[in-house]
Amino acid sequence: MRILLIGEYSNVHATLAEGLKTLGHEVIVLSNGDFWKDYPRDINLVRSYTKWGGVKYMLQLYRMLPRLRGFDVVQLINPVFLELKADKIFPIYRYLRKHNRKMVLGAFGMDYYWVNTCTHEKPLRYSDFNIGDEVRTNDDAIKERKDWIGTDKERLNRMIAEDCDAIVSGLYEYQVCYELFFSQKTRFIPFPIHPEQTELTESQRMIPDKLKLFVGISKGRSAYKGTDIMLRAARRLASKYPQWVELKVAEGVPYEQYKQMMEGSDAILDQLYSYTPSMNPLIAMSKGIICVGGGEPENYEIIHEQELRPIINVLPNEDSVYHELEQLALHRERIPELKRQSIEYVKKHHDYLKIARQYESLYFLLTIDY
Repeated sequence: MRILLIGEYSNVHATLAEGLKTLGHEVIVLSNGDFWKDYPRDINLVRSYTKWGGVKYMLQLYRMLPRLRGFDVVQLINPVFLELKADKIFPIYRYLRKHNRKMVLGAFGMDYYWVNTCTHEKPLRYSDFNIGDEVRTNDDAIKERKDWIGTDKERLNRMIAEDCDAIVSGLYEYQVCYELFFSQKTRFIPFPIHPEQTELTESQRMIPDKLKLFVGISKGRSAYKGTDIMLRAARRLASKYPQWVELKVAEGVPYEQYKQMMEGSDAILDQLYSYTPSMNPLIAMSKGIICVGGGEPENYEIIHEQELRPIINVLPNEDSVYHELEQLALHRERIPELKRQSIEYVKKHHDYLKIARQYESLYFLLTIDY
């Protein structure tokens, strides 16, 4: 099949493309590399935010449109899959729909159905937009609601979701939100990860003298993702137990540097308000690094995992994070087994070739001629 993947979030499309190419498909990734993260892509489309940057971007886009025809499947990373205002994306989507066979929308991150459903229906006990029945009022949550509800972005998201041939969710949370409205065409497929290791190294089998914690901070997203709370808990712990705890923080660095800084860590703190590990903690887990974050029962249920429990689940508050980190620091004998399970978990549920085959099956069902 000829497959076009447009846009990028945390290396999802680049990794999926690698798997699909290995299976023999022709795959093109068009993206901006997810801004400063600079993930690999086949067609580079980056907007310069200068006086004439928008004009140059549109000219570049319209020049390449003829190259974006004749694909069996076009998959969009998000309803806003280009660096354009939503009202300008409508004609681009219609062009892609007209000149390709099938359209797939990714439910991988911020969009209208995620924002609106967590704000109003609240199917999750907690999320980026609610804690129980209470709506979150931090600046980022307020901004995203204003951005997505009652705007062109909402109209665009609704139109694409209703028009496309399938919606793929990458996390349990996004599946819950989309299947409320599109149960027939929403399908959960875990995020693809290129395995870093197949087993523990000799040093990872040892009980460490110190618990080495790693926190990665996205630019301007610390409060929204809960990294600020997790970092406070980690700093409290490192201050109380300097003989047993080390803390490393990476902020706004390119992907390759981020991975290098992560090396040698015992645990990564990520996504306080999540039920499930996203791409960055999954990459860490594939290296034998323990995820402290989203490991709710629903995460294991949706992937039918009955034995492995590698994730240290925390509730969305500082005391919960601190307590779980303290228990890990005081009982470091747990660390080698949690590391082993982390590698096994990613290998079992997120291996990029296994995930590529799931996408291949979906694409085949969409394009088969009855």
